[in-house]
Amino acid sequence: MTETVLITGGSQGIGKATAYRFAQEGYNIVLAARQSDRLQAAASEIKSRYSVKTLAIPTDVRDSIQVNTLIQKALDEFSEIDVLMNNAGIYVSGPAEQFTLEEWHRTLDTNLWGYIHTIHAALPHMLEKRTGTIVNLCSIGGTVPLAYLAPYTTSKYAIDGLTQALHTELAPKGIHVCGIYPNLIKSDFLERAIFEGKDEADKEKRREQIEQLMKNPFVETPEDVAKAVWDAVQHKKEKVLVGSAQASEGVYKLAPSLIRWVIRQTFQHKDA
Repeated sequence: MTETVLITGGSQGIGKATAYRFAQEGYNIVLAARQSDRLQAAASEIKSRYSVKTLAIPTDVRDSIQVNTLIQKALDEFSEIDVLMNNAGIYVSGPAEQFTLEEWHRTLDTNLWGYIHTIHAALPHMLEKRTGTIVNLCSIGGTVPLAYLAPYTTSKYAIDGLTQALHTELAPKGIHVCGIYPNLIKSDFLERAIFEGKDEADKEKRREQIEQLMKNPFVETPEDVAKAVWDAVQHKKEKVLVGSAQASEGVYKLAPSLIRWVIRQTFQHKDA
């Protein structure tokens, strides 16, 4: 029986690249994202290129009702969800005191509650058949505290804890839970990123900094992450650090105070 993968944030970037990777292996593909036109285009591309069954379901993962509908439609179409990949998220940068409560809620509602919503909706189905895989796209920001990215790193540390707790609890029940930890990735995440600062020039400088960093030839691509996801699913790995993230975490463990200082100096800008 053909297996099925459901990917949130699946219309572009890491989500789309991962969908392509699973389509190569013959999986049925379920894509979820907020922008319907882009989502449908991604699904059509995959279907025409790999001749696999695809289903595009516009979904805002912040809304548990929409997520419940997403999971039910996927089950109605394919009967099973073998792999759930939580990927939808937003990047946030700026001094902690500059973020509004609305921005905090938007970040956590997307990056954390979006994951909780899909897991809550899909887990009963996986428990019933005693098999399945949950992949949580985390970040190096979930293992290394990133100054000036407080809402973002808060959400990612929470995802790291969520992933580890579920891995421990669900493994005896036949369900594999794994976390994927990339560093900065060359993708279009800046479209929905939140930047705050002391003034407009400070905000723009933060955006320009990330744009410049992404031009670095050593920055990984969405395809690198997709490869890591496939590897984690196939070999039931609990945690996969993607490319340069391995070095970032390793150096932080050796010299945490130094790395915190470097990160603070790198991202403080006008907050100096």
